[in-house]
Amino acid sequence: MSDTRQVRRASAASDVPQEAGAQQVPQGVAEAAARLLEAAATRVPCAPVRDLIGTTDTGAAYAVQQRVTAARLARGARVVGHKIGLTSPAVQHQLGVDQPDFGVLLDDMGHADGDTVPYASVLQPRVEAEIAFVLGADLAEGPLDPARVRAAVDHAVAALEICGSRIAGWDITLSDTIADNASAGAFVLGRERRSLAEFEPRTAVMEMSVDGRTVSEGTGADCLGDPLAAVLWLARTARDLGDPLRAGHVVLSGALGRMCPLAPGARVTAVIGGLGTVTTAIGKGTA
Repeated sequence: MSDTRQVRRASAASDVPQEAGAQQVPQGVAEAAARLLEAAATRVPCAPVRDLIGTTDTGAAYAVQQRVTAARLARGARVVGHKIGLTSPAVQHQLGVDQPDFGVLLDDMGHADGDTVPYASVLQPRVEAEIAFVLGADLAEGPLDPARVRAAVDHAVAALEICGSRIAGWDITLSDTIADNASAGAFVLGRERRSLAEFEPRTAVMEMSVDGRTVSEGTGADCLGDPLAAVLWLARTARDLGDPLRAGHVVLSGALGRMCPLAPGARVTAVIGGLGTVTTAIGKGTA
C-alpha cells in the first residue's frame, strides 16, 4: 500500500467518533464503518461488509450507518432529511432484496433543479425518479398512522436521487446497503411545490429519460403501494431507532421505477404527473 493510501486509511478510521466511557462498539460494526469511510475518502469501492456484520442483522447494519453518519457530522455536515430505499419491486429485483431500508440525507448531498452533480461526488452512480415530501411537523411522539403522516406533509416535489455505492460492483445484500447509508449519494429537488390537497401521490405517473431516451416508467403505486405508506414505514422505523423525522426535513419516498446507471456528462430528466419536471446533469470526467 502506498504512503498516501496509508494516510487516507488512518484518516478514515480516525474519523469514526470515539466517546470516552461509551459502550464498546462490536468489532464487526467498527471495522465495517472504517471500510466504508475509507472507500468514500479514497474513491475506491470496497468489498461488501456482510463478512463483518452478516446478512440478516439489520440492527448491526444500522449501527454501522449511524457510525459512518456520525463521522460525517463531526466533519461539519448537517442532517436535512432521510431517504427510503428499495421500495420499488423493480429495484428490489435489480438488487436482489425484498424489503425497504432507509438512510440519512446530509446538506452536501442536495442540489437544485437544473444543477450539475459533480461526477466525483457519487461512487458508481445510478439514478431513480421519486416523489419527495417536505415535512411541516415532527413525526416523533404519539401514534403514527396514515392520517398523521398526511397531515405532517407540507408539500411534495418531483425529485431525482443519484444513488451511489461505496461497495464494488454494487455487490450488495440488504445489510450491505443499510450499512452504506442505503446507497445514498446525491439528490435533486424540482421547483414545483404541491400540497396534498392539490396532488395525490399514489396515482402520479412518472417517466424518466437519460440523454433523451426513456429508461424508467412507473406510478406512485409502485412505491410500496403508495409513497405515503413508505413515509409511514420510515416514520415508525426511524423513531424506533432513535432518529425521528422532524419538521423541515426532506423525505425521498423511494423509486417509482427502475434505476439507471449514469456515465459522466449524462443528462437526466424526470416528469411526474402533477409535480412537473426535474432535471440534472452529471459532471464530466472523473474528478
